[in-house]
Amino acid sequence: MYRMKEAIQKFIRYYHKIKKSSGNTEASYRRDLEKLSDYLESQAGVHDWSEVTQTHLNSYTLGMERDNYAPSSISRAIASMNAFFTYMEKKHLIDENPASELKRPKVAKALPQIMTVAEIESLLKQPDVSKAKGQRDLAMLELLYATGMRVSELIGIRVDDLNLPLNYVVCHDSKTERIIPFGKAAGKALDNYLKNARPSFIKEKESDYLFTNCSGGSMSRQGFWKLLKGCASDAGIEHEITPHTLRHSFASHMIQNGADLKSVQEMLGHTDITTTQMYVDLNLSHMKDVYAKSHPRK
Repeated sequence: MYRMKEAIQKFIRYYHKIKKSSGNTEASYRRDLEKLSDYLESQAGVHDWSEVTQTHLNSYTLGMERDNYAPSSISRAIASMNAFFTYMEKKHLIDENPASELKRPKVAKALPQIMTVAEIESLLKQPDVSKAKGQRDLAMLELLYATGMRVSELIGIRVDDLNLPLNYVVCHDSKTERIIPFGKAAGKALDNYLKNARPSFIKEKESDYLFTNCSGGSMSRQGFWKLLKGCASDAGIEHEITPHTLRHSFASHMIQNGADLKSVQEMLGHTDITTTQMYVDLNLSHMKDVYAKSHPRK
């Protein structure tokens, strides 16, 4: 007889060795499967994995629903079961996978967090533009918020991609390139950076990249995250923000101010307009909150 907890341990070791799973994934699998085995032994009278049926698993997930588990937790538990029983079937320890036809509940996609216009303005006031580093930091922040590009795209921009007279930048993603306009504020910050800060960074070095670190090397994602977090802290912004928060904020603020969905889609580089639709949903959710708080006959 295969002891149930022993089988879980062997499954975790297999996933670690063969699938190169992370510690967090392994901890989730162990937690989900040990809860399941406790239920099966104590409430279903099942003491061997070969005895488990789809009915047992359906009863277990229905119990999770009755106990008000979040859909995301139930969905994760089903994913853990499926991975485990697939392994057991592959090792010929069970005849078939009883979790193969379990339906995972729909998990509502959380709307992205955005910054207010006041928070953006406060953030952009933080770089010390009397110093070269501050001029670079402001140029990066202004361009990111002005275009909504990804941080990987931002640090990959080359000097030749920038057209200051016409205020646009050519942005390269993994497969395509797109042209994104930007406004006067970003243009002014970029012009100042190119004239006064970038030469002091690169000195005698040659670099095609628009943004460099203080030693003239290519700017890293980690370097930009560090400067963003520092500016957010100095601005007194207490909730966590990431480079993607600025991308979300750009899209949401554009739509709030009347930009059409198709144009925002093209600037963000979304292949499917339904991805861009979430910013409309986000603004609708915000309007409903404002209405609920403000209308006298709410």
